[in-house]
Amino acid sequence: MSKGSRQLRKTITVQQINEQTYQFIVNENELNDQMRGAEQVLADSDNFAFIYLVDVGDAYVYLRIEKQHWPQLAKVMEQQLTVTDGQTTLTLPGFTEQFIALLYNIEGNDNYGEAFVTEVEATFADVLQ
Repeated sequence: MSKGSRQLRKTITVQQINEQTYQFIVNENELNDQMRGAEQVLADSDNFAFIYLVDVGDAYVYLRIEKQHWPQLAKVMEQQLTVTDGQTTLTLPGFTEQFIALLYNIEGNDNYGEAFVTEVEATFADVLQ
């Protein structure tokens, strides 16, 4: 892919987590039918967020889950999660498995930064038992 054809990666931030429907809610018109879950979860330890990669063919979109939503995430993460903008709904394959594996990697690992590790361990203590 040449420099001129590269697309900047887009970030979509979760606005809310609906605990009844197991959905991440994002702003309207942020999703489209070409998007597919990439089954990969990353940690943004500098900004206290988790990121699920969404494949859009020639680029990735970052689905960003910020710290304020972690308590709700801890309650629903064992379910099949989706993301919706009110018009389009996408499944998030592999989210739970990848997220739990990442949590275990973060636990006690100061490479992520002590404050981030402490917050993750406290919020997801039930998962890490």
